Amino acid sequence: MRKGEMGVIALNPADTGLEVLDLESDSAFAQRCLHTRDVATQIEGMHRLARAFVASPDTILQELVNVAVDLCGADSAGISIEQAEKTDEHFWHWVATAGNYSGFLNATLPRYPSACGVCLERGRPQLFRVTQRFFDLMGVDAPTVTDGILLPWETEETRGTIWIMAHGRTEAFDSNDSRMMQVLANFAAMGVRQLRQRKKLMEQASAAAAAAMANDLAHKINNPLQSMTNILYLAAEGGSGGDARALAQELSEHVERLSVLVGRLLELPKVTARTK
Repeated sequence: MRKGEMGVIALNPADTGLEVLDLESDSAFAQRCLHTRDVATQIEGMHRLARAFVASPDTILQELVNVAVDLCGADSAGISIEQAEKTDEHFWHWVATAGNYSGFLNATLPRYPSACGVCLERGRPQLFRVTQRFFDLMGVDAPTVTDGILLPWETEETRGTIWIMAHGRTEAFDSNDSRMMQVLANFAAMGVRQLRQRKKLMEQASAAAAAAMANDLAHKINNPLQSMTNILYLAAEGGSGGDARALAQELSEHVERLSVLVGRLLELPKVTARTK
């Protein structure tokens, strides 16, 4: 999502185009009863998530938002994360999107105005709407949000939200959707944690592989070094026959081998850095 002129516009809350209400204290929302739940569909959704966790962990977050769209009848769904190296201009990262907002995958949004920030500050599910005013401020062309549910999640040092949206219906979701989204919010926290742990394990494996390669290269470097030492010893003792050209030729071959091996050894820090 492209950033607008947020750095130079003085905003007051009435001008942001965001409406964020505490879902649990909204009596009108509590009275909604919009859907008849298909148990088979819910079970299949949970199976899809379980398979993603086991068979393709890289797809966990994307599968989560796909399931959210299917189970809640949403027009769009997504997961946002508070970036580790954040700035006020690039604070929220949309790491998974589905439905009408699928094109905003990997978008970044400013710290303010933000429904995500309000949700995390309150620490509870929120009902939200987004008018055209917000998108004008962001400089973004996107469907307005006429009804949405936003839930916080947190794992270790990472915080974020998971959300579903409707882009035309003013009452698209009910308390059953809120309960389902709470389950998916817990899955989101677990998914992010698993991805972080998997990354650490891969980095550790890469470091171990680099150490093994360095050890192997060290042994290989020792061979030409030993040969050069022997040649120099013989030259010092007069065992080279006085042929300086032949000695230089023999030494240059070992020096060339050393140069190649040292070059490979020096590449190891670059290789491990790229894996992080």
